[in-house]
Amino acid sequence: MRPALSDYQHLASGKVRELYRVDDETLLFVASDRISAYDYILDSQIPDKGRILTAMSVFFFDFLSRSADVPNHLAGPPDDPRIPHDVLGRALVVQELDMLPVEAVARGYLTGSGLIDYQNTGTLCGIALPTGLAEASKFTEPLFTPATKAELGQHDENISFDAVVDLIGAERAEQLRELTLTTYRQGADYALTKGIIVADTKFEFGVDDDGTLRLADEVFTPDSSRYWRADDWQEGAVQQSFDKQFVRNWLTSAESGWDRYGDRPPPPLPQHIVDATRARYIEAYERISGHKFDDWIGSAA
Repeated sequence: MRPALSDYQHLASGKVRELYRVDDETLLFVASDRISAYDYILDSQIPDKGRILTAMSVFFFDFLSRSADVPNHLAGPPDDPRIPHDVLGRALVVQELDMLPVEAVARGYLTGSGLIDYQNTGTLCGIALPTGLAEASKFTEPLFTPATKAELGQHDENISFDAVVDLIGAERAEQLRELTLTTYRQGADYALTKGIIVADTKFEFGVDDDGTLRLADEVFTPDSSRYWRADDWQEGAVQQSFDKQFVRNWLTSAESGWDRYGDRPPPPLPQHIVDATRARYIEAYERISGHKFDDWIGSAA
């Protein structure tokens, strides 16, 4: 018989996830259907989003451990008997780690906050870039462009590698950069074989009791990555996406009527945006994994 969620101590709430203690060594990591944008948790939810993020993360944790020997925080399978029935399919039992206070961002293309930094300074996280780059320009080599981990409701800020050294020390910073870029290359190269460009992605890493750096949280999900259609990629243009950027684009459109720089929170998403977002997330999962989402644990038919 599976435990009830109330049997576990609730430790923390994030923008999307809830964290519970299972025992002295493991935690229950639960992904909700909440969606955030521009540092707000939106009133609207995306049905099945928590299951999609969990399914995508499980696929990539397995792929990366086999293809690049990248260690991760999983402490049991997605149907682990310690997972309560009501969160089955959107929860994982994970090893408790000492999490690094850095968002490990890898970028293969120029877009988002990276484009803004480049336009203002000609650099990105202290890295000098060539002149003449534009929206969606591809870098010669992927870049490690770390960011701070902001408190809930605050904005992550891009930082230099030297700032990472100040936070976690030179040796660990070098290890973090190397593992971030290795992980990105492996995942992005694989996704490209499925017709998807991973323009950039955000990882979180933690350290176990043996001092091993482990990939944690989510990995290569439509929430933590920018997914573009490879066949449609065009430098200088905003790309068709499978990810949360679709929601951001609606919020900043005339249709929403919302001022990103004002004091009001974002409006609820209309049903057609909710439905289209769900469909994009599912398409990204199915194209990359080769699995049907309806076959995932707990998924609605």
